[in-house]
Order: sequence, then C-alpha cells, then structure tokens
Amino acid sequence: MEHLIRPNLASNVTVAITPQSAGWNCLSFMIINLKAGQSHNFETGENETALVPLEGEGAFIVSGESFEVGRKSVFSELPHILYVPPGHRVDVEAESGFEFAIGGAPAEGKYPVRLFGPAEIKTEIRGGGAARRHVNHILAHPMPAERLILYEVYVPGGSWSGWPPHCHDGYGGSPYLDEVYYFRIDSEDGLAVHRNYRIDNDFDETFSVCHGDVILITQGFHTTAAAPGSNLYFLNYLAGDLFDEDRNKPPYDDPAHVWIKGNWDGNMMELPVIP
Repeated sequence: MEHLIRPNLASNVTVAITPQSAGWNCLSFMIINLKAGQSHNFETGENETALVPLEGEGAFIVSGESFEVGRKSVFSELPHILYVPPGHRVDVEAESGFEFAIGGAPAEGKYPVRLFGPAEIKTEIRGGGAARRHVNHILAHPMPAERLILYEVYVPGGSWSGWPPHCHDGYGGSPYLDEVYYFRIDSEDGLAVHRNYRIDNDFDETFSVCHGDVILITQGFHTTAAAPGSNLYFLNYLAGDLFDEDRNKPPYDDPAHVWIKGNWDGNMMELPVIP
C-alpha cells in the first residue's frame, strides 16, 4: 500500500484519504482547494470532524450558523479550528481562493459545534540543537474532542522533527493511533525526507517529500528532516484508541535514540575534524 500521497492538482479535492484507502482503523483526511465563489459540502455522518484553514478566506456553515475564517498562510498566522460532531451537514463557501483541511474519526457526539480561536491554542518550542521545532497544539488535550488530536509543526531548513523517533502502534506499550502528515514547504521547490520504520521487524520506508504531499503513518517509529533552505510546515491529524482525557498519553520513543533528550548537542562533531 502506498504511504506517500501526491496531491491531485487538477481537482478541488487535492487529497482524499479514507480508512479503506489507507488500510487503517478510523481516520479520514482531505485537502480542499476552492476558487473564489466555489463551494464544498459534506455530511459528518458518524464522525467528529475538524476543519483547519490553510490559506485564503471562506465561511464554514453548520446548522445555519456561519463561521467566517481566514488565514494569510500557515507560515504567518495561527488558525481558527472548527469542530463539528457527528450528524451534521457542513457547507463551505470560498470568499477568495480558499484551501483547508478536513479530518474525522468515529465518535459518539459528546461535544458541540465549536470554533476554536488562536488565543486557545498552546504553542511551544520542542527539542534543541538540530532537532529544535515549533509546535502548535491546535486540537489537543485539554481542548475537547473524543478522538481527534491535531498539531501543526514548523521545522527550520536543515533541522529534524520527531527526534528521537517515536511510535504509537502498540509497540512498547504505546497507544494505537492512525496519523497523517500534510506538508508545506517554504520555498515550494524545497525538499524534506521522512522515514517510517520498526525495530522488531523489517518494515522500513523512506520518502522524499515535496510541497503538498501527505505521508500515512500506519506503523512504526517516524521522523522527518528538512533540507537546508527548505523551511517545513506539517499538519498532523491523529485518531485511534485514545479518548477524551486520555488523548494526552505520549508516544513511545526509540530507545536507541532517547538519550538525546538529556543533551540536545551531544555527540556533535566539530569542524574541521582533523586540523
């Protein structure tokens, strides 16, 4: 099964992932790119759903209530996040060119429709050294949802994210979570590299990632590196066996590399190596 998804730029639906197409348990994900005046609609069905503006201006309309949202770019502004429980129709109307993400997972309907604003989003700098990155907790505990967990991550060119590599596939007592990585790169002709691997069997895959690509995390440890000069953004949607308050349970780090959390500049080679 292909775990690198290239965007279909000939369609308004540039990315469409279902549990059936991904071969996993529950997470669905789409990227929609509308021109000014165009619209898109869908039913949440049995899923809770989160919509994330990426660029442009538009309106999310649910049960007669219109939520006006906009974002200059993912590199310049925090988003508004619209959370919609199961059993609703969502209409989207583009006021300008408008690109946004939709993701969902099966839920009972415990939480109401809600627009989360930038002031509610926790931001932090994680890691250090060559693994320093900026993380936005755009729908993560304690923000209420049944299954969905969303992050945005920014990685400077020449740096790594997800280091040490971690997993959430049941290995090492980790929770099981489906996950997508949706990438944007500044500049758009930049490059990133992503690896998924296991240490208990021979599963190992590495991808060259371009602007607009999506990676599916179906199993294993994973990590991402941004090429020099390629500033990296990625949007994570996760959902699986963690519910409500338990969505704050951490993944499991690769024991061969976890030492670096105690010294982010450890084992750093100095140049010249041989004077």
